[in-house]
Amino acid sequence: MRKVNYEPLSPLHFLERSTYVFPEKTAVIYNDTEYTFSQFKDRVCRLATALKQKGIKKGDKVAFFCPNTPYLIEGHHSVPLIGGVIVPINIRLAPEEIAYILENSQSKFLFIDTEFADSIRPVLDEINQMNVEIVNICDVTEKAFDAPEYEAFISVEPEEFFFGVEDEMQPISLNYTSGTTGRPKGVLYCHRGAYLNALGEILEYHINSDSKYLWTLPMFHCNGWCHTWGVFAPGATQICLRKVVPEEIFSNIAKHKATHLCGAPIVLAGMSEYAQHHDVNVTEGFVINTAGAPPSPSIIKQMEHLGCSVTQCYGLTELYGPHSLCEWKKEWDELPIDERAKIKARQGVAYITTNYMDVVDEETMVPVPHDGKTLGEIVARGNNVMLGYHDDPGETEKAFRGGWFHSGDLAVTHPDGYIEIKDRLKDVIISGGENISSVEIENVLYEYPDVLEVAVVGIPDEKWQEVPKAYITLRKGAKTTKEDIIAFCKQHLAKFKAPKVIEFTELPKTATGKIQKHVLRARNR
Repeated sequence: MRKVNYEPLSPLHFLERSTYVFPEKTAVIYNDTEYTFSQFKDRVCRLATALKQKGIKKGDKVAFFCPNTPYLIEGHHSVPLIGGVIVPINIRLAPEEIAYILENSQSKFLFIDTEFADSIRPVLDEINQMNVEIVNICDVTEKAFDAPEYEAFISVEPEEFFFGVEDEMQPISLNYTSGTTGRPKGVLYCHRGAYLNALGEILEYHINSDSKYLWTLPMFHCNGWCHTWGVFAPGATQICLRKVVPEEIFSNIAKHKATHLCGAPIVLAGMSEYAQHHDVNVTEGFVINTAGAPPSPSIIKQMEHLGCSVTQCYGLTELYGPHSLCEWKKEWDELPIDERAKIKARQGVAYITTNYMDVVDEETMVPVPHDGKTLGEIVARGNNVMLGYHDDPGETEKAFRGGWFHSGDLAVTHPDGYIEIKDRLKDVIISGGENISSVEIENVLYEYPDVLEVAVVGIPDEKWQEVPKAYITLRKGAKTTKEDIIAFCKQHLAKFKAPKVIEFTELPKTATGKIQKHVLRARNR
């Protein structure tokens, strides 16, 4: 029985409220198409009705394999509206990985953008054997499979739905990790966690009813940090961007007067590189929230020169995306830009809605001194820690040992209580008994004018066991040599920390822009 003083939390409430308050306001923009909140809610209800008529019920999984288009936002609302669990799949995965996720999640439906049909065809027989029903999303290409087309599928008379949930701990989405070794792990989110994480994003990121959020962060990554739901909370507008390339980013910012975006440092690096060769028009006060890898201070400086306000946040798939941010303080405004950039590169303090984060000794679980030097592991607990790994109690128990979620990230805590990542536990380079931070070397290399992208890993060495190797992508037209790079590092680092080997190359990345260091390490084993 519902209590007068309790309403289970669900991010579905956001669309319902904004439709009530702003029925004729633009909710979603995609190319030349715009949907008002009333129109968008109608599409959501029609998709929910169609899925319900096909037998989808509470707890059933529905997968989406598509880029940042309105269809995926619709799925994020329609599937949980009937009690289902949305499974957004990384569009860069290999066919075998996609099949694994569909099987592991036991998805009943797969909505596939037909541009990516070639990722499905090699495992189509396997998918058919799983009795997964396919729906074609024909956005830029024709129908690819003998299955319904999306618009025809949702051409039903919409039912009325309750935009909430009876149990706020009920699962809402199942997100699979990527960019690590081994099989992807399914991370289960609930309505309560998604609601609070979404509100945390809106509060910390200063999104209001006048905001226009541009999609560069993949929606399939942590449900777009819950922005798929959260941007609607104050009645803000979502601008969909199918392909994340600098030209399209700046074009949409100028055309729609976008105000916010989220993205990995590699997205910012691409924007900065593009702006060096083209005239760009950025909305005054444009806000960027970046995460995925510790951004170098130089990239932050470059974006601020364009007139952007950059905030660093930190999180993992297991934490619904962001869990902390570098909460800015007014007294830092007067610092030189180099000092401001160094502070902004920190991972900071827990979000308002997440509460708890610390850096602890890995063995004793005792918090490390706030001296900015002593390394420990980042641990977290609170409202946006996952329910657990899907169908994997052993890994869940391991991740939650000691009553905290263990991140695997090494960090220090500064005297002001702000946390700064130094490395992943697995990325620390141990050379001749000395611990070397790959992030420290990368930050130095990003200061070199010709360096566009960089990743540093440890490689085997007969004398030192391990030595640093830097994989570098240079800017166009750069004439820098490997010797130039090593000499620069020795000027700014202890000599034992300088890379012993340099390789100029393109860097392997996940769909969220994270550089895949495990791929680079594997090349040297």
